[in-house]
Amino acid sequence: MAVMQLIDLQAQYRRIKAEMDAGIHAVLDHGRYVNGPEIEILERRLAEYTGAAHCVALSSGTDALLVTLMALGIGTGDEVITSPFTFIATGEMIGLLGATPVFVDIDPSTYNIDASRIEAAITPRTKAIMPVSLFGQMADMPAINAIGERHGLPVIEDGAQSFGATFAGQRSCGASLLAATSFFPAKPLGCYGDGGAAFTTDADLAERMRQLRNHGQTAPYHHPMLGINGRLDTMQAAVLLAKLDVFDDEVVRRERVAARYREGLAGHVVTPVLDERATSVYAQYTIQVDDRDVVRSRLDAAGIPSAVYYPVPLNRQPPLYSDVPMPESDAAAGRVLSIPMHPYLDSADQDRVIEALISAVQK
Repeated sequence: MAVMQLIDLQAQYRRIKAEMDAGIHAVLDHGRYVNGPEIEILERRLAEYTGAAHCVALSSGTDALLVTLMALGIGTGDEVITSPFTFIATGEMIGLLGATPVFVDIDPSTYNIDASRIEAAITPRTKAIMPVSLFGQMADMPAINAIGERHGLPVIEDGAQSFGATFAGQRSCGASLLAATSFFPAKPLGCYGDGGAAFTTDADLAERMRQLRNHGQTAPYHHPMLGINGRLDTMQAAVLLAKLDVFDDEVVRRERVAARYREGLAGHVVTPVLDERATSVYAQYTIQVDDRDVVRSRLDAAGIPSAVYYPVPLNRQPPLYSDVPMPESDAAAGRVLSIPMHPYLDSADQDRVIEALISAVQK
């Protein structure tokens, strides 16, 4: 029996091998490994896909978060409201600029920031709101954008896990002033290394981010601001262009796997809750179970891989520590478990996962 994968990148490659190889060899042929023509093509296609006016390709999702914050001039003494239940990069980029992440607890049903709690966290030092669209489902961007408008605060969607998702008819990364996504290989749209992109509706912010990703350069060897070396390389752009051609079909396949899980696991574990206004790309299929470590051990013995995202909320990480209680994030961190999810997970393997998981929670 083949070893099951949480995410099977090789199955995807076998499907698009001819197109992928052709794109990579085109880069090898023209030799423009930095700022090659594929970068501009990718940026245009990603902007069109999301509905954002501008896309800036970057070397990682982390750098995408960083340049959105830098473009707004966020720095020492400022505060940025965000979620504690996310990957470290969200709070890390705020902290690296000398600002303070102010955590607002999550909605326990979606794992996304609870929009109803945001206004209570706003202070005179608040300079932005950065909701995280976790596990493939967008945060409540209409409600969060409305809060931002009332208080004159820009909204940056951390869409690292939600590219392709929708909420109230808007696509992730196209539903706020600024957004960032990741193309880490395990993401629903991933490259073969690190990669990311920032999005905006504002032309001036887009130009500033383009300068920031290239050491703050406005013309060759003229640097009126400090920036980073944050360019996406051309080879990764070629990889993403090949994958983008099958991306919508892969999202449909992910939805089918999620539906089968939801039906098969109902009554045995807590399955993901999808807001009625939303679609999800199911970057992860994250359930909740009691005695998680025991369940994981039993799954492992049955040959079923699993992962925990995230066992420690950001407010409990030493560099970002906050003593403000986050009970929903703490509770989720102790119970969440992600099981295999990708477009090429066949029905037989889905049944293996369902049967093993039911057995693991019933023993």
